[in-house]
Amino acid sequence: MAEPAYGASTVPSQGPLHQHTTLATGPHKVTLVGHKYSVYAIAYAPDGLTVATGSEDRTVRLWRAADGTHLHTLSGHENSVWAVAYSPDGSLLATGSNDRTVRLWQASDGAHLRTLRGHENYLEAVAFSLDGKSIATGSADTTLRLWQASDGAHRLTLRGHEKS
Repeated sequence: MAEPAYGASTVPSQGPLHQHTTLATGPHKVTLVGHKYSVYAIAYAPDGLTVATGSEDRTVRLWRAADGTHLHTLSGHENSVWAVAYSPDGSLLATGSNDRTVRLWQASDGAHLRTLRGHENYLEAVAFSLDGKSIATGSADTTLRLWQASDGAHRLTLRGHEKS
């Protein structure tokens, strides 16, 4: 028996107020409607039950993957959200934005836990370590920063990338 296919795509809607995100969850397709502008980032929770989307509308939305039910809207970023990542155990969500911050959220209810500051330009990538203890962030400032997930402490800045 083949594994179900999981995927996602975003397309602008015909109207100015919604963007559509279509999830291919095995044999079914689910369309998520709710963001006001383009969706730039999508991440499945490790258990595959929820999906997080980050948008130009400055919000992150959490959805039930099976049927597209909107669960929570996470607000607080001051610019577009370009990166989203779940921790390996699915308890945390990290989001990166054009506002040069990373925000950590409780994935179960969308509660904001802390904001990580230090990048000098917009965030392009965010990822958790396999053990969930560290967060790596990549920015247009050409640095990679490592943070401690438990308290948001900055641990290391790696430099060396060149602008393209």
